[in-house]
Amino acid sequence: MNKKLFIGNLGYDVTDAQLSELFAQAGKVESAVVITDRRTGRSKGFGFVEMSTEKEAEKAIEMLNGKDFQGREIVVKKPNQENLTVQEKLKNPF
Repeated sequence: MNKKLFIGNLGYDVTDAQLSELFAQAGKVESAVVITDRRTGRSKGFGFVEMSTEKEAEKAIEMLNGKDFQGREIVVKKPNQENLTVQEKLKNPF
C-alpha cells in the first residue's frame, strides 16, 4: 500500500486547502494537490493526497471513497501507474 491516493470526481471549485482539510479527518496530510490545466488554471476534476502513513491512507479510502463532497461523490483509491505518470508529467512538462 502506498501513502499516496488518487482522488477523482472533484468539483471544479475544490482547492488544495479544502482537499487537505477533508483528508485530515483520516490522519496527517503530507500534501494535497488538485490538478489544474496549465493554460486556464481550471481544475481537471482530480487530484492527489499523500497521507503520513499507509494506515492513514487506508483509513482515508475507507472513510471517504464514495462520500459526497461539495455535491459530488468522490472516488478515493490507490493510484495506478497511469495516474502517477500524469501527475509527474504535470509537475515536469518538459
